[in-house]
Amino acid sequence: MRGIFWLAVFGFVLAAGGIVWYSLRKWKERQAGEEERLAAFLAATAAKPKMVEAAPAPASVDGLSQQKLLFESAHKAGEAGEPALAIQLYARLLARFPASAFAGQARAAVEAEKKKLAKA
Repeated sequence: MRGIFWLAVFGFVLAAGGIVWYSLRKWKERQAGEEERLAAFLAATAAKPKMVEAAPAPASVDGLSQQKLLFESAHKAGEAGEPALAIQLYARLLARFPASAFAGQARAAVEAEKKKLAKA
């Protein structure tokens, strides 16, 4: 009986050692591969001429992107059934950008939202 027990213990130790050895070998191979890929990437990156940094995009004319964002937000608020919020957003658009390309549409939308607010 003792012989079988010690044979099982020996087999277990041998198997555990083999697993540890195999895992360490694979880990070292992965590390070496990772270092090779990093070296290749750095070599390729260093070989390329540096890109000229692009100047930041100029601010849109009179904040056109801000105007569009305010207009779309107000429009969506109106569609969502929030006429008071839509009116506030249109008013903010008209206050900040009175000569906006959206001014006419905003004024018409404010009147429409006021009608919705009066009905409610």
